[in-house]
Amino acid sequence: MWSSSQASTRGVVDMGRVEAGPSHFPKRPAPRNSARVNPSRTRAVKPCSAGDRPGISVKCNLGWSSQTSPDLRHHFRGYSSASEAVLTAQSDLRKLLVGNEKIGVLLLNLGGPETLDDVQPFLFNLFADPDIIRLPRLFRFLQKPLAKFISVVRAPKSKEGYASIGGGSPLRQITDAQAEALREALCGKDVPAKVYVGMRYWHPFTEEAIEQIKRDGITKLVVLPLYPQFSISTSGSSLRLLESIFREDEYLVNMQHTVIPSWYQREGYIKSMATLIENELTKFPEPQKVMIFFSAHGVPLAYVEEAGDPYKAEMEECVDLIMEELEKRGTTNPCTLAYQSRVGPVEWLKPYTDETIIELGQKGVKSLLAVPISFVSEHIETLEEIDVEYKELALESGIKHWGRVPALGCEPTFISDLADAVIESLPYVGAMAVSNLEARQSLVPLGSVEELLAAYDSKRDELPPPVIVWEWGWTKSAETWNGRAAMLAVLALLVLEVTTGKGFLHQWGILPLFH
Repeated sequence: MWSSSQASTRGVVDMGRVEAGPSHFPKRPAPRNSARVNPSRTRAVKPCSAGDRPGISVKCNLGWSSQTSPDLRHHFRGYSSASEAVLTAQSDLRKLLVGNEKIGVLLLNLGGPETLDDVQPFLFNLFADPDIIRLPRLFRFLQKPLAKFISVVRAPKSKEGYASIGGGSPLRQITDAQAEALREALCGKDVPAKVYVGMRYWHPFTEEAIEQIKRDGITKLVVLPLYPQFSISTSGSSLRLLESIFREDEYLVNMQHTVIPSWYQREGYIKSMATLIENELTKFPEPQKVMIFFSAHGVPLAYVEEAGDPYKAEMEECVDLIMEELEKRGTTNPCTLAYQSRVGPVEWLKPYTDETIIELGQKGVKSLLAVPISFVSEHIETLEEIDVEYKELALESGIKHWGRVPALGCEPTFISDLADAVIESLPYVGAMAVSNLEARQSLVPLGSVEELLAAYDSKRDELPPPVIVWEWGWTKSAETWNGRAAMLAVLALLVLEVTTGKGFLHQWGILPLFH
């Protein structure tokens, strides 16, 4: 049974029976005060371990009980307070949702090389993705050879970057710690679950996580991308891979699942980000004069304008929500948003982080606090690109005081809120299941996200990649390459005419001097 459901719809719980409510997402609201966010945009936390997380010190038996969930009716008795009754009811409800099921949570992330020797194969995996470099169907067999060539050429420079942050990406170590913290938080909320990590381009690969999920006999799976905002280039890429894996495996077809597509608007996330920003502002000599500089990872502009990627809208709303929370706490600093990490010849979301930093310096901004808004773990984009490259650029541009908010990592409020998101999604696991294998739904939940991705989901070849090597038809890529080919042909003709003294140009009298 193939299932695709959503965690944002309402459900009705009736004595152990869970029914799905309306299967739709509300429309994404526009940012509440877009005038405050100047769409113009942009530290490091040591990897955390289970013992570093205050407030999460619960032990949980991961063995699932074979006993039937008790009827709730015997729990309706006298309580010493209303809050006790509510807490008990919530605990009973969670037990009903878990029942005899084996619950799993799959965390999705990009992945990163752990050693310098991993850099080149990591880049190969990245560029072998057809969504990164697209070749015409006739030349698809060249995808891997081309990826091999590009990865070999780019590896030396990339190694320099990873060497500057300790010889590898800390992403896996941090993500593993987040997974363990989430497992403990779920256990503390009476939801025993196993938490898995699936990386897109490096170990542990998504395929490896899925194999472990099958070995563990998971019956209900919550898919949780570790990207606060949804983008077809991050969460979407991982979900496309999952979809292909699910379609080819009968066990996975029968395993109920749901996807939490984005969670940037959740209270725990917003409050955690606001707290981190407040803490860093106190380190400046004049905190009230600091420009809060949100820097998000960029995506090609065509993803938003042509493929309907909701990333930009969600990012702007996310910044707006964080600033609203800060205002409630009495922090009214100005802020701006820009986009970093662009690659390739195509246009990406603007304004660019590097250009915005220069402009802010020219406008007289002296204190800048960088906030990596689209990252929940430290990796090369925060530790090297922001901490080294952008800091140096800021100081050169006249900015005197620089600071950077650390990524959330295993921040307790953040982890607890992720656990709540998982629990809230459980009533909708399998709620939209269909038995017709030909009618299998995409893993991306129904509703506004699907509407935004409709063109991509139905016509996947239309997704514009960051790097286009060649594209047939009347396209911008074809025009560019046809123009280059024409210029080369004209140049070759001129060389031939000049060297031989013969040809059409001589016959027409255009080049008589060389006759």
